[in-house]
Amino acid sequence: MKNIKKILAVLLAVLMLGAIFAACTKSADNTESDSTETASVAADSDLAYIQGKGELVIGITIFEPMDYYENGELTGFEVEFGKAVCEKLGVTPKFQEISWDAKETELAAKNIDCIWNGLTITEERQEAMSISAPYMNNKQVIICKKENAEAFGEAGALDGKTVVAEKESYGEEIVQTEDYADFFGKANYVAVQDMKTALMEVKSGTADAAVIDYVTGIGSLGEGSSYEELAIVDKSFADEQYGIAFRKGSDVTEKVNAIIEELKADGTLKAIAEKYNLSEQLA
Repeated sequence: MKNIKKILAVLLAVLMLGAIFAACTKSADNTESDSTETASVAADSDLAYIQGKGELVIGITIFEPMDYYENGELTGFEVEFGKAVCEKLGVTPKFQEISWDAKETELAAKNIDCIWNGLTITEERQEAMSISAPYMNNKQVIICKKENAEAFGEAGALDGKTVVAEKESYGEEIVQTEDYADFFGKANYVAVQDMKTALMEVKSGTADAAVIDYVTGIGSLGEGSSYEELAIVDKSFADEQYGIAFRKGSDVTEKVNAIIEELKADGTLKAIAEKYNLSEQLA
């Protein structure tokens, strides 16, 4: 009888140890599963990626009044706008100059985290990237020497003339589309690196006209500027809007949209725009 009791006691102990081991294994499996699931969610989150590294790398080109150097320091509407958004995101802005015709490649490769540089919202770009709600209205205009401003507002006036625009810009699209062939169809088109170069070409006389953003025109021309001899032709093309481009499917876009609304509501965005004569252009 004693032997039987001992055997039963041993069997009971073995069964209890087995139950405890099974419970621990199940708990470990669940913990591992939960950890894997959390890691997967974090890996899929662009916001987590950006906040994890503590900075938002912003792809820009240099053009007034959006992003430009003054006394050796980067300034401009979008520089201040970007800093305000990043403060609310809890990250540091890092402004990085890019080649405009390689912007989508730079973004997809994570060399930059967004394109924040007077980017015109188009259906094609919305298919390739995640773009914020519009924050500024714009249009394309012709820039030329003041003495030609009245004449160049008429169809056919640019026939045989040299017209420049930034490569891969909306200005280039306007020059090359059939919709405006009566203005640019018989002009000699030359693509240039950026809008600043386009203005310099017109100023130096190596180009007769440039097609650039209206926002750039009002920020770069006028008394006391480097382009006092240039003027905006009283003829505009293709009303458009600016947005901030993030990677396709990025969860940063929704977060930034909410922050922009906060900056509008508290007057921050308007105050920044007023500094650069852009308040009337806000969307």
